[in-house]
Formats: sequence, structure tokens, C-alpha cells
Amino acid sequence: MNTVDTLRSRMAALEPSRLEIIDESHRHAGHAGARDGGGHYRMTIVSPRFAGKRTMERHRLVYDAAGDLMKRQIHALSITAKAPDET
Repeated sequence: MNTVDTLRSRMAALEPSRLEIIDESHRHAGHAGARDGGGHYRMTIVSPRFAGKRTMERHRLVYDAAGDLMKRQIHALSITAKAPDET
């Protein structure tokens, strides 16, 4: 399973009604993190679990769900996290 598929699988814990993950690693070729094998990704996620939470709390939920992917497979993750009523 590639990193995008693994990340998508792990985000299922947040019960997203919308999840888009884009691998932008090719745009960062030569960057230190890319040389070490970590990819660059952009994520848009809509989940009822984000309702009433601040941006940092939402991002923490995403990072917690991503788990150990953040240590090696993912060098950078740009997150747009919204509650369903914010879309």
C-alpha cells in the first residue's frame, strides 16, 4: 500500500464525509525531506469530529490518526480540516 492509500485508511478513524489527499512530492524534488524519503502531501478533510474544535485541535486529530507515517513517510502535510457545517 502506498503512502496516500495508507493515509486515507488511517483517516477513516475520523469518519470523514470528504477526504482528498494529493501527493505533491514531485514539486519538492531535491528538498532535504524528499531526499530522505519523506513525501509532501496536501489534505482536505471534512469530519463531524472537528465540530467545535480549533484549527490546532483538528490538526492534532489528523496527526494522531496519521501516527508513525509522520516520522518517515510524510515530511510535510498541509491540512485543511473543516466541520460539515463549514463547507
